[in-house]
Amino acid sequence: MLRCCYYMLGLICLLGMVLPEVAEGQSVPAKDTSYLVVRNIIIIGNKRTRTSVIQREISTVPGDTIYFKDLAETLEERRKQLINTSLFLNATANIKNWEGNNADLVFEVWERWYTFAFPIFKLADRNFNQWWVEKNHSLDRINIGLSGTQENLTGRNDALNAALQFGYTQRFAVQYNLPYIDKHFRHGLGILISYKRNREVNDSTSENKQKFFRKDDFLRQIYMVGVNYSYRKAINTRHQVFLNYNYEKVADSVATINPNYLGKGRTSVRFLDLIYRLTYIKADSWVYPLKGFNLVAEAGKRGIGPFSDIDDIHFRLNMAKYWQLRPKTFAALGIRSQAKFSNDQPYINQQALGYSDDYLRGLEYYVIDGTSFAVLKSTLRQELLSFKMKLPVVPKKFNTVPVRIFAKVFGDAGYAYSKFPGNGFLNNRFLYTGGIGVDIVSFYDTCLRIEYSINQLGQKGLFLHTSVDM
Repeated sequence: MLRCCYYMLGLICLLGMVLPEVAEGQSVPAKDTSYLVVRNIIIIGNKRTRTSVIQREISTVPGDTIYFKDLAETLEERRKQLINTSLFLNATANIKNWEGNNADLVFEVWERWYTFAFPIFKLADRNFNQWWVEKNHSLDRINIGLSGTQENLTGRNDALNAALQFGYTQRFAVQYNLPYIDKHFRHGLGILISYKRNREVNDSTSENKQKFFRKDDFLRQIYMVGVNYSYRKAINTRHQVFLNYNYEKVADSVATINPNYLGKGRTSVRFLDLIYRLTYIKADSWVYPLKGFNLVAEAGKRGIGPFSDIDDIHFRLNMAKYWQLRPKTFAALGIRSQAKFSNDQPYINQQALGYSDDYLRGLEYYVIDGTSFAVLKSTLRQELLSFKMKLPVVPKKFNTVPVRIFAKVFGDAGYAYSKFPGNGFLNNRFLYTGGIGVDIVSFYDTCLRIEYSINQLGQKGLFLHTSVDM
């Protein structure tokens, strides 16, 4: 089954996985003279969001020509561009005020709820299965606290976030991002300040399993201050530069157990991270894409000048192509990869597969340390249900919840390189997994994945996730 899945989606990739071009206009046969000229872009329904910010997200401007044969497709594409900002629950697009070949485009939006204050209840472990099975769903490995978010703070799609967390990891963080600081809506700035500490440390890895060391005193403290700059000229492409100062220190006992934890037996390190990131998204949805293309390319330098206790150069490439094969059938093929130089890094700078979103479905119980890796993911989806639920005792504006349910079959393949694999039996070898599953998707960026997977070791299991798989 796995090989068939790989061959089928590999063929799809060869036939269609190319970077789409962003066209400034559309070529139309000269004999087609049925068109309209856009007189005005009119926005209604927005109370907090500035009209100029909404108009910036619509790639049609006054004076543009739209041919009748492209009209329905163009309006739907512009409507989806507004939905993808995550500012609105819904949006509609219409034509009004016809005068000859001139008309207005009218977009009506329903703003979502922008203020959130909710308790933090988060697992300390990498995924639900690791916490439930391997850590015996221990409540000592739970993070609790309070998180507050004010999205669209000034009506410019800016966001202020703050978190105060206790439990396994004590953490405080404040972050503010303003995507537009200029009148042309191209340049943005952001700032992040965070501090966290732990009484338990993942100090080493053995046989591709994390090992932990715990004491009553705090063993690890991390400080970070960062700024970022963004540039977004068009709709689909964004350039970002991040500069972060990091300071980390651990107890003497951690350095004694694993002298390579911070490298060279050190108990503290400080370093600067400089990262350039290019993001290109041209998909029907930025939350759960079914058609289109996503790309994130990154180059970074860790360790600059006197702040270079950890030193590396790294490159990352994540991309995915999505197709609609039939009215309710969709295919996706993606790759996640990293190359880091040099290969000789301290333990905390060797996280390859199994961490964050870099993993093979079916290998959730394992980590594969190293400096470079590549993962190929393939998924075939079939929509089973699409409906809306009404919630009681909720304001009418927010009481309708859209739900879509997909069945899927998937297969992953990957490889992680480590110069010092130790007893890691999954390092430096070809890996493959596969399985079937169900995705439940709703608004507010929510997705529940229920997957039954099998890996190359013959191990099977049911796994739960709350993020999109590629």
